[in-house]
Amino acid sequence: MAQSGEKIRVLIVDDISETRENLRKLLSFDPGIEVVGAAGSGEEGIALAREFHPHVILMDINMPGMDGITATQKIMEELPATQVVMLSVQGETDYLRRAMLAGARDFLTKPPSGDELMNTIRRVYEMGKARAVTMPAQPTGPGVGPAAPTTERLGNVVAVFSPKGGVGCTTVAVNLAIVLQQMLGDTQKVALMDASVQFGDVGVMLNLQASRTIADLIPHAADLDGEVLNSVVAPHGSGLKVLLAPPQPEMSEGLLDIIQEGGEEGESRSAFGIILDLMRQEFDLTIIDTWSWVDDITMTVFDAAALIVLIVMQDIPSIKSARLFLEVAERLGYPLDKIALVVNGVDRRRGIRVEQIEQAMIPVAAQIPLDEHVVRAAVNHGTPFVIRDRGRPVSQGIASLARYIKDALTEDEEESEEEGSKKAESQKGVGRLRLGRRVFR
Repeated sequence: MAQSGEKIRVLIVDDISETRENLRKLLSFDPGIEVVGAAGSGEEGIALAREFHPHVILMDINMPGMDGITATQKIMEELPATQVVMLSVQGETDYLRRAMLAGARDFLTKPPSGDELMNTIRRVYEMGKARAVTMPAQPTGPGVGPAAPTTERLGNVVAVFSPKGGVGCTTVAVNLAIVLQQMLGDTQKVALMDASVQFGDVGVMLNLQASRTIADLIPHAADLDGEVLNSVVAPHGSGLKVLLAPPQPEMSEGLLDIIQEGGEEGESRSAFGIILDLMRQEFDLTIIDTWSWVDDITMTVFDAAALIVLIVMQDIPSIKSARLFLEVAERLGYPLDKIALVVNGVDRRRGIRVEQIEQAMIPVAAQIPLDEHVVRAAVNHGTPFVIRDRGRPVSQGIASLARYIKDALTEDEEESEEEGSKKAESQKGVGRLRLGRRVFR
């Protein structure tokens, strides 16, 4: 929200008069936003920006004469506190990259919806306020990339995984992330990341249709920073921030090629790692929905994870696959006490009891009851059942898992603090992985 009741001053720059008028009409419905001017060219936009000092500028990227990228660069030189949102009929990743390097804080594809437009304006306005406070301590810009040294501790990662498809990983990940966001409230920032880059369903389950996804980040990982990442993650009404998978499977083909062709240097694999590191820098907790096989992407997630939530159901194929994964995890150096086994769709009428699953594998961290009607309705409406049907047993099962994770991460942090710096050196080389804010031994 704007501070002290002030209105968010917005300047519109677009060479098409009809577009300028449509944007003005859309923004007139929000009493907290004031359109202070409208310009038909880049040159006129610079002049009006100098005159009105707007909080936010809606800048068309393609204009005759001076284009929006050039105008943005000049405005940012004189008015660095102004936040620029680029508008274009084209959504290609090259436009996103060029716009962000010019100093833009967000990028919208024309024509934006009213809600999308106003939410974006409010988001970049708040980003500008926060940046103004932190700028002296946290310099940003093209010279400060994601590899810049930092003394901040990275946020925790929780991976939700099953080697068997169809067991409800995405359903668990989405609802779990929302409950953890509710539990942690304003004390920690929680994100949800869809690492199923080919057939990700997180956006469907949250009814999110963001114009930007991880596909916009992977090819330009070397140029990313926290501001670019925050412009791509989609806000959800629950307060959760979501990094979505591409909306069409064919859009992932190039990403998979990048990841699989890294060679010995691992340059392309590190692209996904850079994004994951940025997520951990920007968010205290990131829940990651993975796909159902172990490859470079899932390995990168597992290597960063403080906890792996392993989903299993009460059937032989699911249990067999989960047991095989536990054997693989042990060979890879992931300790079993950092794997949380969760039985999904628990139903007493099924022949295999939860106790038998525990005997065959490891202790169960949580049970999520079967409720096909509630789960199906939530998916079809794009509203997670922990919001729609908070009091149902299936929602309580997710809440139990969330409490388990919260307690496990808190306990690990306390143990890490007690160990202190004197053990840090001795632990180098002892464990295979340093994950999240804790060390796996």
